[in-house]
Amino acid sequence: MSNTASLICHQLVKVFDTTRAVDSLDLSVPQGKIFGLLGPNGSGKTTTIRVALGIYLPDGGSVQLLGSSDPLAVRHRVGYLPEERGLYAKMKVQEQLAFLASIRGLSSHESNKRAAQWLERLELAERAKALTRDLSKGMQQKIQFASAVIHDPELVVLDEPFTGLDPINTRLLKELILEQSRKGTSIVLSTHRMEQVEAMCESICLISDGKPVLSGRLAEIKAGYGKNTVTLEYGGEPGALDGIPGVLDVRDSGREARLQLEKGSDSQQVLKALVDRVEVRSFRLEEPHIEEIYVEKVGAAKAARQQMGSQQGLQAQEASQ
Repeated sequence: MSNTASLICHQLVKVFDTTRAVDSLDLSVPQGKIFGLLGPNGSGKTTTIRVALGIYLPDGGSVQLLGSSDPLAVRHRVGYLPEERGLYAKMKVQEQLAFLASIRGLSSHESNKRAAQWLERLELAERAKALTRDLSKGMQQKIQFASAVIHDPELVVLDEPFTGLDPINTRLLKELILEQSRKGTSIVLSTHRMEQVEAMCESICLISDGKPVLSGRLAEIKAGYGKNTVTLEYGGEPGALDGIPGVLDVRDSGREARLQLEKGSDSQQVLKALVDRVEVRSFRLEEPHIEEIYVEKVGAAKAARQQMGSQQGLQAQEASQ
């Protein structure tokens, strides 16, 4: 693992009662880059974040946060947007931002100055004196983001940052995240929004049931799969894409479809078969989307666990006979 990593988790373990929420997890967040922490609900993403930030103590393994083995010692250098909102409902918006900046070490003057600046950036200046509870969920999410970055942290951890945002505000927040990255801030992005991960993250770690199932540079991961996916625009009858030789899976949305090819399939033969069935308007051979890799890897991990469980059940049954 790199010595220039902003966050390193080594063989990290966190147990709640009999559940291993995080199980021997290794990850390394490169300095000054956007890192995607991915996984289905209940996979251990939020628990990993909380252990890494010192909110929970680990039950095994180690954490190095900004070079320190004590996350609480460097928490003033970190910004955190939790999945659950942590704002004070009865405080006025600008007062709240200024307060959150002040407890991170900024002077009263600087806190108020930055609070006003961020409200302008977020297009919320006219709501400066409104109570937080009177804001929409999307507005509250933007305030939560501002509170995470107002003190110019070296590392920002964003847990589902796009929750409650419409497309316009999603684009705004994406631009602000990229702006932070261009300044050299390290960012951990935990989200189900795969299209955002694909557009923004340089490296990822995919976890399932607390275990890592895939990690590394996103470009290298996708290149490792090769160009095994066809994006097809077509005209034809429903079901016309069923049973194409050499095609492993079809995701058909009506006018456009994505076809995952079997290993070793000849894309030109697939094209010929398609031309015999439908009107082909566009045929593009591409690397798979991260969402497709995500679904495949999580599905494979679940299948492996089910098989292992079945084997253990049979062994227990045989031992009892």
